[in-house]
Amino acid sequence: MSFVDELRDICARQSQRAVAEAMGYSPAVINLVLKGKYTGDLTAVEQAFKGAFQAACVTCPILGAIPAHRCLSIQRQPFAATNHQRVLLFKACKTCINRKGKSNEC
Repeated sequence: MSFVDELRDICARQSQRAVAEAMGYSPAVINLVLKGKYTGDLTAVEQAFKGAFQAACVTCPILGAIPAHRCLSIQRQPFAATNHQRVLLFKACKTCINRKGKSNEC
């Protein structure tokens, strides 16, 4: 069973909005994935799905083992010098093996 089929099953039990929120994506992205019309990075969506619903995790060089969807969420954050950890994450994410859904599973 592909992740899209599993995503479809979960959306049937919950709402697309709830699933999208859990994955860190918009409901529109989830809808496009389900229709097979999503032109973005499907690998990243799959990693977010696995992190949110299958307990997949990755090893972050700064935070250690974290859920895969949390990693993708951190990658999407813009630079902000609000605290030291955010600066470290921003720098590490640029060259991290987990960049854009590539897997370094824990």
